[in-house]
Amino acid sequence: MSTHVAQPFVLELADPAATDLATTGGKGSSLARLAAAGLPVPGGFHVTTDAYRAAVRGAPQHVIVEAAGLVDPGRPETYEAAAARIAQVFAELEIPGAVADAVRAGHSRLHPAGTGALAVRSSATAEDLPGMSFAGQQDSYLNIRGEEALLRAVRDCWSSLWTARAIGYRARHGIPADGVALAVVVQDLVDADAAGVLFTVDPMTGSRDSVLINAAWGLGAAVVSGQVTPDTFLVARLGGAVGTTISTKDVRTVRSEDGTRNEPVPAELRELPSLTDAQAADLAALGTRIEELYEVAVDVEWAVRDGRSFVLQARAVTGAAGRQPVPEV
Repeated sequence: MSTHVAQPFVLELADPAATDLATTGGKGSSLARLAAAGLPVPGGFHVTTDAYRAAVRGAPQHVIVEAAGLVDPGRPETYEAAAARIAQVFAELEIPGAVADAVRAGHSRLHPAGTGALAVRSSATAEDLPGMSFAGQQDSYLNIRGEEALLRAVRDCWSSLWTARAIGYRARHGIPADGVALAVVVQDLVDADAAGVLFTVDPMTGSRDSVLINAAWGLGAAVVSGQVTPDTFLVARLGGAVGTTISTKDVRTVRSEDGTRNEPVPAELRELPSLTDAQAADLAALGTRIEELYEVAVDVEWAVRDGRSFVLQARAVTGAAGRQPVPEV
């Protein structure tokens, strides 16, 4: 018998109920925890897994489970066939009125004037779990503006739960299709001057002597996707000395009228460090605060705008490096 307790379709970002993985997924539950702890997380709200369940209840869910049930983990072509069938389900899906109204209300609370650029990110219930590297399997949408565009982005996030890649991943790991659900995190988009990732442990060596920061100009997509070689900053835990390796940064991701785009970095910025030493030290301090909160090594996606640092996401470091003890300093 299911023990699932129904949740509202929308929860505020720091709502205590939002720290539940089954309600808001890996990304959402982590952000709820960070926001509740007072860390500098962009404002926003969660569209819960119950909103997804309400949207696919009945015929859509039957078609999804039936299509996923025909997948053979050893035959990638079956992932593609299932994904194509399920994509059609979401292309025709009408979001239930109660769900759409809850999302609109969340948007109105965040932006009473109806304006403001949003980041709309998928948050799966099977991602960011110990021993699994599921993050990144679903889609995110940046620079979303207005209620109707937001609703489309939410639906597109739901659909991305069923890409061929995600279907194949779950099939190979024995995750049953009928129990899968997706939450969505809606936040203010930080129009970053610089962005990237940081690690409170060296992911290659397991060393905890320094916080490792990768940074580049613009939004973080170019760093996360490997389209640019980032600058590297090593901030020592003891003493705070900053060591830098500056790369030539040719490309940056920026906002565009209909989302984001890559553009060449202005020549005068390509060889300049994307962070000051003070900004790197501030980010390292945020990383260690999050590590203390999680009681495990973390990797953190971050952005800097007008000198202010923002935490966009944090997760435990998986693998041997993440199992090293947290140092007492």
